[in-house]
Amino acid sequence: MKTDETAAPAPPHRAEDPEPPPPGGILWSIAGDIRVFLSLPPALALQVAHPAVGAGVDDHSVFRTDPWGRGERSLRSLLLWVYGGEEAAEEGRRLRELHKPIRGTDARGLRYHALMPANYAWVHATGFPVYRQAQRYLGRPFTDAQERQLYAEWLQVGRILGLHDRDMPASVEEFWPYYRRILAEELALTTVAAELIGVDRSLPPPDRGPRAVRLVARALWPVLLPPLARFRSFVTIGLLPPDAREAIGLAWTPAQERRLRRFGAVVRTVVPLLPERLRYLPAARRARARHRAAARG
Repeated sequence: MKTDETAAPAPPHRAEDPEPPPPGGILWSIAGDIRVFLSLPPALALQVAHPAVGAGVDDHSVFRTDPWGRGERSLRSLLLWVYGGEEAAEEGRRLRELHKPIRGTDARGLRYHALMPANYAWVHATGFPVYRQAQRYLGRPFTDAQERQLYAEWLQVGRILGLHDRDMPASVEEFWPYYRRILAEELALTTVAAELIGVDRSLPPPDRGPRAVRLVARALWPVLLPPLARFRSFVTIGLLPPDAREAIGLAWTPAQERRLRRFGAVVRTVVPLLPERLRYLPAARRARARHRAAARG
């Protein structure tokens, strides 16, 4: 995770740019919290369980050759959508340009394009049920009102990414039938989903971060990787919504559920006690500090 706090000049603001989620909203509280490291893998797994999305990642992504860089860039992009202010819309435009050449044929023999509304919308839609599931274990479950607010904020993020309102269900009530239809008709344990969910023992040691940390990780990697790989697989499967696990064909036992609940109890007790400099990632921390300063100003 990069910690360089030198901010690049903000891009020119366009009058038609959609607004990012509001400061003080639900996403401002959870998107930059360190627990995002636990919720991001199941969201990615749910995305690539769609055959068209999985094929696009399989054919065009560098997640196998540059897994740490790919993860860092995904997280940096997410933080910009929520905390980036005027940079959020610019990041949305950059992502659309990046996805324009991503096209091909999926495992079903169907042609795909990354920016087809059905595919692009599903990639974005997965964040909502995964946030909801993760919050049940790692924090306090959302109330009905908070779920509605989270979904409304997630729709705002979708506009930043270039989704039209017609591409996404307009409300929580409309979301669940859409979601269940995709689970029933589209999802499968694709090649990429199996790789992201499985116990990957080929992951290289981290190649970014402080040099001392990288050197220690490289020296200890043969010892660290097996338990890390098992833990990552366990959390990825556990924080998938149960109906998504069933649709993809993933087993989950009562013993695993008990382990996840115990782990979640520790996380939701310890993380809120951390000071902000340890609880929030740097981009979120800077944005939150700017917002507080402006409110006092």
